[in-house]
Amino acid sequence: MKITEIKKYPLSHDGRISLYIEVCTDNGLKGLGEVGVPNMGKTVISALEHLEKRLIGEDPWDSEKLWQIMFRGNFFPPGVIYSSAIAAIDIALWDLKAKSVDMPLYKLLGGAVREKVVCYPHNFGRGTDALVENCKKTTDEGWKFVRFGLLETHDAVKTDQTTYKNPGILEPTESVKLTTEQFAKIRDAVGDDINICLDVHTRLDTAHVIDLCKRLEEFNPFFIEDPLRSESPHAYRNLSKHTSLPIAAGEQWSSKWQFRQVIEEDLINYARIDFCIAGGITESKKITNWAETHYIDIVPHNPLGAISAAACVSLCMSSTNVGVQEMPKRPGTIANDIFPVQISWEDGYAWCNDLPGLGIEFDSEAAEKYHATLDGFPPFLTRNAVSYTHLRAHETVLDLVCRLLLE
Repeated sequence: MKITEIKKYPLSHDGRISLYIEVCTDNGLKGLGEVGVPNMGKTVISALEHLEKRLIGEDPWDSEKLWQIMFRGNFFPPGVIYSSAIAAIDIALWDLKAKSVDMPLYKLLGGAVREKVVCYPHNFGRGTDALVENCKKTTDEGWKFVRFGLLETHDAVKTDQTTYKNPGILEPTESVKLTTEQFAKIRDAVGDDINICLDVHTRLDTAHVIDLCKRLEEFNPFFIEDPLRSESPHAYRNLSKHTSLPIAAGEQWSSKWQFRQVIEEDLINYARIDFCIAGGITESKKITNWAETHYIDIVPHNPLGAISAAACVSLCMSSTNVGVQEMPKRPGTIANDIFPVQISWEDGYAWCNDLPGLGIEFDSEAAEKYHATLDGFPPFLTRNAVSYTHLRAHETVLDLVCRLLLE
């Protein structure tokens, strides 16, 4: 089995953008991968084309060797663009390996240590009342978690969507106060048995995060996610001294080296590995095993599509240190024409089907109908004093779409 081609599928579908790939082989098998930064998809495609030249004729079973070649072969260490390209290819190689021996991927990764993986959805609503109702709705559907984001403070939260040309506003002190009020109402609505996750989306500095955590202690959050910007993992050392709340971080980190300090110094409680950014299955499994030695559970970042979801759940099923799996929407309720077979979900839990590889099916002809040029920008936020402090992470584009669909 030798690699012959890497096909790229830049798509706009179901109110979202995606970049999927197929790694093709000379025996007819195809492996599926997904890129974690679709907003930068046009640039990632160039990286994929560059890496493809080196991979033609290689054996997918040599995935560790190929990972090292892709990561180290350009002399300069990859940033998020190349690591996302490597991640998509690596996931596809693992899919190919499992398909070639007619085995589900989770079995190739060590076999199931759990039959299913508990998941949390994305909860939305324009204003607190709508958000509370959405949390009650997903709870009634069987989800054991709710998850929502730090509240923005501009009028667009209640009215129109922001764009990078028409920035929204997030004033930290006001947002902390309003988010605390929201959290209290959600806890009251869903009760004490439902776990609540709050995603800060790296939008606050340390002082405001400390204030937020102190305010939220009485409501017992499952974790506070990505409270600080990701450029300096060292910042979590200061934060960890001032809060007892569980901290989840890492979705923007693109390799094991960026996780090194927070794992070795026990600065986080949950590792938010993005398999489609941080080097694919090969790198994510290493980070997972490393975290296990520090009793840190993983919470794989999964704001993407069916391929990402299947890769995450495959590793979660075969790993002991799993906290919860992000699952924005119930599998099988979106992009069914592109992915006619997806992973399974019931009563708040997901699991992989006992089918070869990732256990999903991809219809390339259906995908081609949604072809798009991926060369845009996510929404932009400022403070009241017009301080450009944060580009909203890519999954919040989906958040905004889902928020609009709820209306």
